[in-house]
Amino acid sequence: MKFRPLAIGLAVAAVAVATACGSSDDNGSKPKADSSASFASGTTMAKLSDAGKITIGTKFDQPGIAYKDPATGKMGGFDVEIGELIAGKLGLDTDKIDFKEVISKNREDFIKNGSVDFVIGSYSITDERKQIVDFAGPYYVTGQQLLVAKDDDSIKGPEDLKGKKVCSVTGSTSIATVEEKYGANPVPFGTYTECVNQLTGGSVDAVTTDGAILLGYAAKQPDKLKVVGDAFSTENYGIGLKKGDTAFRTWINDQLDKSFTDGTWKKAFDDTLGKSGVSTPDTPKVDRY
Repeated sequence: MKFRPLAIGLAVAAVAVATACGSSDDNGSKPKADSSASFASGTTMAKLSDAGKITIGTKFDQPGIAYKDPATGKMGGFDVEIGELIAGKLGLDTDKIDFKEVISKNREDFIKNGSVDFVIGSYSITDERKQIVDFAGPYYVTGQQLLVAKDDDSIKGPEDLKGKKVCSVTGSTSIATVEEKYGANPVPFGTYTECVNQLTGGSVDAVTTDGAILLGYAAKQPDKLKVVGDAFSTENYGIGLKKGDTAFRTWINDQLDKSFTDGTWKKAFDDTLGKSGVSTPDTPKVDRY
């Protein structure tokens, strides 16, 4: 799969919070729910369609990716758009979706115990995670980068992290990478918002995760934060679902493939991450393992 590093442009500094979040109500008309959707009896698709509701696990604190506005309670972001697309193909309108907050360390547990029907929460596909849950996708490819204070010129890339305090979330692939490969002193927290607060408060030297997420935070506080360096990993975002539900995984992959060709995937990107200064990526290719 071809991967292009994320572009860090001057546009980041000018992006407003609402734009970075990509509120669903601000994105114009959305594809209508497929009222003709029909599925084989006994499949997860049939159960969800017949139930008339779905619970989707996602993050609540990642502008541009998945963000819950604390004032209005509205959800917005690229992951939210993709989740709504999948629900629509099941014949479900957006008001039939219950977005349930997940954090990195509980995603597998929520899938296994049925707290959610699937997770779409900046969820990188890894061989280790595939032993526990299945993945549809990838639906997006990004890469790990660094968020630092606006006036900090000592960190320009991962090679500058040795001995530095670097925050990321517990259970993420990012924190292991900076510790094992670059000698950083890891500072784990439950959410990226907590990490960003540690950075603005001067308790850590950098925050690391996927560049698309960091650009959203930089857009919210352009006078205090900046993203530095090129991407130094490749992260394939997937939709996590129960292990062994091959029919559901295949069906979601089919819907993703359709969205890549009919323009709905690009529109979802342009309406959310595209407004945060992230360059349009190459179209992913789903992994039909």
